[in-house]
Formats: sequence, structure tokens, C-alpha cells
Amino acid sequence: MKKVLIIVDGHIAAGLLKRLVQQDTSHSVYDIVYTNDAIIPKKHSDNFIFYKFDATSYSKLEFVMKKVIHNEILVVLSNKIDTLAVVDNILKIRPNNHFRVYNAWNIEFNNKHIRNFDAVGILSNALIEQLPNVPVVAQNVGLRQGEIMEVNIPFGSSYAYRYIGSISQKKWKIFALYRNGKLVNVKPTLILKPNDIILIIGDPKVLLQVYSSMSKTSGHFPLPFGRNVYSYIDMYIQDDEDIKNCINKAIYLHERLKTKKLVIKIVNARTIPSINKIKDKIKNIKNVELEFDYSIGEKTNLLKIDKKRFDVGIIVLSRILLENQNIINQTKELKIAVFKATSIPLSKVQLTSVILNNNKEYEQISPVIFDITSQLKHKLYLIDSDPIGDQNRDTLVEHFKNLSEIYNQSIQVNQNNKNPINQMKKDNQTLQILPLKSEMFSKRYFEFFSTNSDLISYDFKNINQILIPIIEEENINKED
Repeated sequence: MKKVLIIVDGHIAAGLLKRLVQQDTSHSVYDIVYTNDAIIPKKHSDNFIFYKFDATSYSKLEFVMKKVIHNEILVVLSNKIDTLAVVDNILKIRPNNHFRVYNAWNIEFNNKHIRNFDAVGILSNALIEQLPNVPVVAQNVGLRQGEIMEVNIPFGSSYAYRYIGSISQKKWKIFALYRNGKLVNVKPTLILKPNDIILIIGDPKVLLQVYSSMSKTSGHFPLPFGRNVYSYIDMYIQDDEDIKNCINKAIYLHERLKTKKLVIKIVNARTIPSINKIKDKIKNIKNVELEFDYSIGEKTNLLKIDKKRFDVGIIVLSRILLENQNIINQTKELKIAVFKATSIPLSKVQLTSVILNNNKEYEQISPVIFDITSQLKHKLYLIDSDPIGDQNRDTLVEHFKNLSEIYNQSIQVNQNNKNPINQMKKDNQTLQILPLKSEMFSKRYFEFFSTNSDLISYDFKNINQILIPIIEEENINKED
């Protein structure tokens, strides 16, 4: 659940809290700091925790803010001096936290972490909108049904560090993005970052779902890539055992992840008995679609077409399929999660392992890692071994620790100097999560001398893996 801190007083605060308790707030926990009992609503749910003290007191505010990391902070005070003092306290306690401040005094906040709500400006705009021939804000255009919406990308969202082109956008679209108070040109290779503000347009009911999935920090994978699990079976390339393993993995993911449908696509069907085995295996599984492709020749665009047809978020492929060049070429273009299946049953796996490597790449996939481990009910095990002396590795570990508080998930960090590859090989009853890189699919020579743990790990034959698409280093630098 999201943690929200609200520091309030005055008549505006009373109205704010009254409206807030009337909303559906079940997905968040609210810490309310106040000084006057008169502003507290008579009825409120159990997810509201009230602290009566003056927030200008640094020690008292620190006590509340150090208990948890708050996803959102809102300051609504009736006094300029108190507002400045509380803002100063917040910046000292959590200097990297973004927060919002009600500002009725034209205070100039020269800090990128503060989002200023200019009270006079907001009221003036609302009054001007009532005059003829004046541009209006989003809620007063179109069908007036909420088909345009503003969404803030919170820290820890599974949409953070995702490039826009990798986000499934059906019946809705991202058409504008604001970053640090500036409008940014929207394009497929643009990466969404925490605290970005995006404008989306589409079906109002769909927008509410999108808002919910963007605002929450877990329970949505395989979104933002798509909604469904897709298992690709090629009976010409795979034997019966490999086919069974892939379908078992797909069923396991479908039953535990927040997916709408499992799609099993079979090409080059061999015999009726083989097909009947598959039908028997899935006959009691809900929301499964079995589809055959009887076309002749190499299917160079089949996966790309099916990705759009079935809104695929994760595709299940065996190691044998991922050695086929046609499958490799298509997989690199899909920009969705890939499950690389082995013979190890997922039912025996209770641990998700991550060998930390490139900082920017693992920051990109970190929210997805926590989302997956949360849904699969796995323990998260980080292996922090640094063979090339990366001075920023401590920052990456701290990033994961902060996320663990937001997701309320414990993590175990192994920072010994042992070879991480050898550690992984000793225990194949783990699920490893890696960033998906193009070079993983290239033939490698002199592997013994390699220090890239991602490439070495990808070549494991007996460890189930989920590969998460990323914007690779050169493209990240272009966007920064």
C-alpha cells in the first residue's frame, strides 16, 4: 500500500480532509499531522493515522517521517511562516523526497523536489474559465466524461523507467509529458521517470484502470507490457518434454500473475496424440485460448502480430526456441517480458535472485522485480558482487532497500566476494530476473574471460529466468 503524509491546519485543511475521507482510499495509508481537533472528520476509515503536534518541530516530524518512506507528501497550512518551517524540516529529513505545498503567499520555492500549488493562480484560472472565448482546462473539454486525465508517476511504480514504446496502450494514449516543470516531446524511446506528470487520453473507464495501475506499486505485472501470458510452441523444433515444460510454466504464471488470459500458440503441429495431450493439460484451466497455425514456411512476423492481437505482456519460450535465429530476431523486437523456461518445475522455486550489474539497467527493472516477487510470493535475494570495482554499486543497493520499504517486502543482500555465477549454479531452484539485452542473443567467444554477469547468467541451462526489456545504455544517455 502507498504511504501518504499530509500536514494540515486551517479551514482549507478541514475541507480537504472531509473530501478525502469520502473517496475510495483503501489502497493507501494516510499519516495526518494536525494541531486542531476541529478539522478532523467524525468518521474515517482505519487507514487514517492521526498525529497531533506542531510540524514545525523538527524532532516530532522526524519521528513520523523516519518510520516509513512516504510515497506522497502534501503540506496545506494557513500560515506562511509555518509553511516555510515545515518545508525546511522535510528537506532536512528526506532531501530527495518530492512533495507538494499549498502556497497562498507567492513563495518562490527554488527546489526541484517541491511542487508548488499556487492558490491565487488556481482560483484565478477557475474563474477565468467561466468567461467566453478563454481556453479551458481538461475537465471542461470533449465529452466532459473524464476522457483526459493527468497522472503522476510515483517512485516504485511498475511504469517508472519504462520506455513509452514498451507500454501497451489500447483504447488510451500518452500524449503529453511534463518533467521538472517542462513539457517534453513524447516519443516511443522516451523513458518515464518517477515524478513525471503525463497526460493521457482515451476511454474514461480505461483511463481509470490505467490510473490505478500506474499509481500502485505492485500487483500489475505483466503490465505495462501487456495483460496476457503467451506460450509459443513449435512442434518441429521442440520435443514432447520441452513442450510440456513450457506449458506448465505458462499455466503457473497465468494462475499467479495478474493476467486476463493464457494464450497457447502451436505451430507445425505433428500428431493428433501430441495435440490431445496439450488439450488434456489445459482443459481445467480458466481463461485459456489454444490456437493453431497451419501456414507453411518461416513465420517471420507471427510473434509481432500475436503480441498486438492478444495484448501479450510476457511470452514463455524454452532455451531450445531461443537458439532459433528466427525466434531470436522476433523476440528482440517485441519489447515485452520473456520467460526462459527450463526443466526445473516452478512449484519448487521459492526464491527470486538478482545479480546486480549495471546501475541504470537494474534501476529500470527494479519496480518490476518487486512486483513479480510480490505476486509469486517469493523471497528476494540480491547478490552484490563487484568484479570491476563499480563505485556506484552502493547507490544501487540503497535503491533496492528503499523500494523494499515501499513494497513492504524484505530482501536479503549478499555482499561477499564469492563468484556470483558459482553461487547461482549451486542452486537451480531459484527464479532469476535479468534485463533483456540484444547482445544476449549473440554468439560469444572466450566466455571464460567475461565479467558481465548478465551475459554469463543468460547462458545458464538449468535456471528459470525472466528477462525484462530495457532501454540500453546508449539510448538512456540520449534521453538524459
